[in-house]
Amino acid sequence: SIMLDVIIALMPALIMSVVLFGFRSLLVTAVSVLSCVLFEYIARKVMKRDNTIGDLSAVVTGILLAFNLPSTMPIWMVIIGDAVAIIVAKQFFGGIGQNFVNPALAGRIVLMTSFANAMSDYPAPFAWRNAAVDAVTSATPLSQMTSVYKAGDIDAAVNAAGLPTLTNMFFGVREGCLGETCAVALLLGFIYLLIRKVISPVIPLCFVGTVAVIMLIAGKGSLTFTAYQLLSGGLLLGAVFMATDPVTSARTERGKYIFGFLIGVMAIVIRVLNPGYPEGMMLAILLMNIFAPLID
Repeated sequence: SIMLDVIIALMPALIMSVVLFGFRSLLVTAVSVLSCVLFEYIARKVMKRDNTIGDLSAVVTGILLAFNLPSTMPIWMVIIGDAVAIIVAKQFFGGIGQNFVNPALAGRIVLMTSFANAMSDYPAPFAWRNAAVDAVTSATPLSQMTSVYKAGDIDAAVNAAGLPTLTNMFFGVREGCLGETCAVALLLGFIYLLIRKVISPVIPLCFVGTVAVIMLIAGKGSLTFTAYQLLSGGLLLGAVFMATDPVTSARTERGKYIFGFLIGVMAIVIRVLNPGYPEGMMLAILLMNIFAPLID
């Protein structure tokens, strides 16, 4: 029932991904889900364990992994990521409840390190409606923001960067992975999960709050700069659906505050100090997954 609630919470973002990036978003997600379910079924059979595809956790992993990919991702690469997520990160460690890192994140990291070019071929929003529009671009708002914090006049640098408006950022009209761009859809999912008491608000709020405070300082008090940082990349997707994974996150009440805070700090360290890889959210969450038992 928990996994079903997570699936329902992910639906607004899936719908918006189709609106923004076309029906290939739906194809990538469907292939990812079917592959994850199939790999889990086969792995459990080979390992002579009870079948667990009915718990819907493989479906959630498939959707989350797809949400971390551009809609242009070749299908065979998607399947490789699914195999890593389900077989290596999940079933090798005993299945649901036994994995020490988020399976979808493990699949994403392997795809990022193996197929960097494919993982950075982001389609322009609504390009699918017009064949004359350049369908692929590598300039995401986050990559454009990597050097802005070093400018003397932050607000002027933000305006000069040619970024989408904050309204467009909020509604997802920007380049990015298919499930990460629409903030309003992700917030709707967050509210649903809170109402259903599936997740605690502590980790997401500590995570996002830490990023906001540090970026406000790095941006010399610029609220505009801070807003762009919060709406860029996969920050909200990671905060709502990845960092709150009950298996791989901190479980004690005090540990949740520390866990969320450290993810925020590590994500900013990667964003600010490593301009070659501006998206630090997923690496930060994966690292803190490893430290979660120690934090508890």
